[in-house]
Amino acid sequence: MDTLTSILSNIPWWAYILIVLALVALRDIIQKKHTISHNFPIVGHLRYWLESIGPEMRQYFVANNREELPFNRIERGWIYASAKKENNYEGFGTDRDIFEHQHIFINNAMMPYKVEKGHPHAIDKTFLPCAKVIGAYNKRKKPYRPASIINVSAMSFGSLSAKAIESLNKGVAIADAYHNTGEGGLSPYHSNGGDVVFHFGTGYFGVRDENGNFSMEKMKKLVEENPFIKAIEVKLSQGAKPGKGGVLPGKKITKEIASIRGVEIGKDVLSPPNHSAFSTVPEMVDFIEAIAEATGLPVGIKAAIGKLEQWEELADLMLKTGKGPDFIAVDGGEGGTGAAPPSFADHVSLPWVYGFSDLYKLFKHKGLTERIVFIGSGKLGFPAKAAMAFAMGVDCINVAREAMMSIGCIQAQICHTNRCPAGVATQKKWLQNGINVPLKSERLAQYFKTFKKELVEITHAAGHEHPCQFSMSDIEMNVDDHNLSKELSRTYMYEKDPIPFSGMQALKDCVYLGGNKTTKS
Repeated sequence: MDTLTSILSNIPWWAYILIVLALVALRDIIQKKHTISHNFPIVGHLRYWLESIGPEMRQYFVANNREELPFNRIERGWIYASAKKENNYEGFGTDRDIFEHQHIFINNAMMPYKVEKGHPHAIDKTFLPCAKVIGAYNKRKKPYRPASIINVSAMSFGSLSAKAIESLNKGVAIADAYHNTGEGGLSPYHSNGGDVVFHFGTGYFGVRDENGNFSMEKMKKLVEENPFIKAIEVKLSQGAKPGKGGVLPGKKITKEIASIRGVEIGKDVLSPPNHSAFSTVPEMVDFIEAIAEATGLPVGIKAAIGKLEQWEELADLMLKTGKGPDFIAVDGGEGGTGAAPPSFADHVSLPWVYGFSDLYKLFKHKGLTERIVFIGSGKLGFPAKAAMAFAMGVDCINVAREAMMSIGCIQAQICHTNRCPAGVATQKKWLQNGINVPLKSERLAQYFKTFKKELVEITHAAGHEHPCQFSMSDIEMNVDDHNLSKELSRTYMYEKDPIPFSGMQALKDCVYLGGNKTTKS
C-alpha cells in the first residue's frame, strides 16, 4: 500500500490530466451515439459546448438592438429600466426603421387632452382601470371592473417557480392589477393580496374529482374560501400550442404540486386536447352559465384564433339565448410561455393582430361587442402596441413574458428545461434563491405603473381621456411598399364599436372596481 501511495505521489499533476483526457478519448471512440465525438475525440466536445452557448453569444455580442425574437434588446431594455424606475428614454431619435412592415403610427391631436385640477390623472397618473365591467351585461352576482388595464396573464405554479409567482402576486397587489393563475391551480403563492382570475384547462387542476373530471363542488368551495378570486377563465386553447394537450411528468410532481393540482404524487398527468365537461358550443355555454350561477363570478374563455365557424355558432347562440361568456381572452398564435413543438409555435393559429381582428369583426357584425370584455394577449406589453390593441377593440391586456422580464427573466429561452438561470421558470430551489421577492414585486408593480403612465400620456397626446376612446383612424400601420401606411380600419377592414365612457372619475367611483380600494374617493 505504501509503495502504491509513493508511486501515485510521484506522478506529476499534468499526467493526471493526460490520464483523464485519455479516458475521455477512449469513451468517445467506443460510444456510437454522437458522430462528431466519435470521429474527433475530446475536440468534438468543444463543438457541443459552443453550440450550447450560441444563443447567449449572439444575444450579447452579435445581434443588433432590433433584430432579436421574441423580444429584441430595446424592448427588453425598456421593460428592465421601467421595472427598476430607471431612465427609459432614448436620445438622438429612434433607431427603428419606421418604414418597416407593421410599424405603428399614433396620430396625435393638434391640442392634447387637458387634465383639469381634481381629475384622477392630476392625482395619480397611473390610474387606468378597465372601461367595462366584467359580468355587468349578464347580471352576474359579483361583477368586476379590473382596476388596471394591464394584468398578469396565465402562467401556472409549476411552470413558474414559487418565488416568481409570489413576486407577481405581490406586485399586482401594489399595482392594483389582477393575476391569472394559469391552469396549474390556485397555490398559496397566488394568495398575497392581489386580485386573482382563476384559470383552468382540460386537466381541471385544483377543481377536479378523483377521475380527473370537473367538480362543481370543488369550484364552489375554492371561490368561497378565496374571496380574492374575481373571475373564472376557461381555457379552450393557448397561443403556444392551440389544440394540443400536454403531459406533466410524474418526476416533476412534488407533494406540494400534487396537493394544489389534485393529482397523485409521482404519476404522469395528462391534459388532453379536449374538455370532458363539454364537447359542443351549446354545452360550453351551459357550462359557463352553470359556473357563473354556482359561484356568482363572471366567467370567460381564453383561446387562440383559427377557424371561425364555431365562434360564429357561439355568437348566434348568444344572440338567441342572451347567455354566454362575460369575457374573451384572445391569445396570439406566435406562442408564449408554454413549451411547444416548433411546428405548433410557428404555424398553428393566427398571430394576435389577425386572430383578434377576425374575431372582433365577427362579434361586431352580430352586435355583441357591448356584452363582452375583450382581453388581448400577445406581446402587447408596450404602450404603443397597447394603443393599437385598444383601437382595435380590446378592453384590457394580459402580459406574460413581459411580466417575467420585469422580475428578472433574461430571455434565455430554456423555460422548458427546468434550468432557468434567473430562477423564474424552474423548480430548483438553489436557482430560485436569487429572487428577492419584495424587490421583484416592486419591480413588477413599477413596470405596470410606468406602462400605464406612458399609455395615459399617449392617450392624452391623441386627444383622448381613456384608451378605450381610441378609434381605428387614430392608428396607422405600414402594410406594403405601394401604400406604406394605412389606418387600422383599412388594414383590418372594420371599425371598432364605441365603448360607453362617461369619464375617468366615473370609473374611479365604480363600486365594482378591483384592486386597492383606497384608490377610490
